[in-house]
Amino acid sequence: MIAVMVMGNWDRERGATAVEYGIFVAFVAAVIITGVAALGGATTGLFTPVADFFTNFHP
Repeated sequence: MIAVMVMGNWDRERGATAVEYGIFVAFVAAVIITGVAALGGATTGLFTPVADFFTNFHP
């Protein structure tokens, strides 16, 4: 009887843990998207000379 009660609680906790991980993953994704959106325009000037070099490079 105790084993059934423990397993029943474990299944409920496992489901709650999955929801918590899902919320955590969604939060991390939102932070990454926000960071990329904020820094995306700022880094354009850093990579433009490199892109121009490879575009105009003719060995």
